[in-house]
Amino acid sequence: MIGKIVKGRSFKGCISYVIDAKDAKILASEGVLETDKGSIINSFYMQSLLNPKLSKCVGHIPLAFSPDDKERLTDQFMERLAKEYMKAMGIENTQYLIVRHNNTSHPHLHIVFNRVDNDGKTISDKNDRYRNEKVCKQLKDKYNLTYGKGKDNVNVQKLKGAEQTKYEIYHAIKAALPKAKNWRQFESLLDKQGVSIEYKRKGQTDEVQGISFKKDNHSFKGSDVDRKFSYSKLDAVLNENNHSQEQQIIIPAETQNTGSNLSENIVSGVADALSSVGGLFDIQPSNQGENEAEYLRQQALKKKKKPEKRRVMRR
Repeated sequence: MIGKIVKGRSFKGCISYVIDAKDAKILASEGVLETDKGSIINSFYMQSLLNPKLSKCVGHIPLAFSPDDKERLTDQFMERLAKEYMKAMGIENTQYLIVRHNNTSHPHLHIVFNRVDNDGKTISDKNDRYRNEKVCKQLKDKYNLTYGKGKDNVNVQKLKGAEQTKYEIYHAIKAALPKAKNWRQFESLLDKQGVSIEYKRKGQTDEVQGISFKKDNHSFKGSDVDRKFSYSKLDAVLNENNHSQEQQIIIPAETQNTGSNLSENIVSGVADALSSVGGLFDIQPSNQGENEAEYLRQQALKKKKKPEKRRVMRR
């Protein structure tokens, strides 16, 4: 079970997409006239006028399920899951429409709701993406639903907007991480894929507390892209990559006494390896930690440095 949070401005576009799909079936509704599509759209629109300042009044959440659960997912069960999901997400006292689609291999439904509730108040979207993941997991555990096979199997091309960008960032990080042995290399590899890194620091210090990744106009915290991509976990992987590289170029003890020529060749080879490993950024393994800290410190100073104000001479 996976939920996707979407907010928009047009009830007409959203409801037309949901209802006009092949084999679409309305499972439940609240506060709307179901006589025809136009009546449904008008019902949502009229209530949105209670809070005209809210520009994105359309709430749209597709809920997708594993094909392995298809036999269990009757209309009644899917309606129950949708209503429990809405309650846990705080989507209450408002209009909604629950529509099941049968046009894909995996069972899924669409929840359309008015973010302007029956009293004219706004349905909160605070931390909604985090809450969405939490609620989906709770329902999967409660009803023993099948967990998906992970982000690697998601068809990114079928996604749109911020969700598509987040998955593109995920794949970029996953591809770059094994190849980097420090943050500078990691940044360089991501930059080639159009992804930049922003560090969150503690107060006015250089201590890094968090990390965000940005591509195009979308930015995500590392843990939002994937739980494995928090700053501390990424830092641990990069340190391990560096340690593994150092281990690979250590001279085996048993080869040190097999002859001067052999030893010289080995030492020469190790020197070449060190040069090729560190040459890109002129960082040697022996002082890797110091250079890494200095690099992050310099990055922080660049962001903090402000242009000097020009003084105007008074006469």
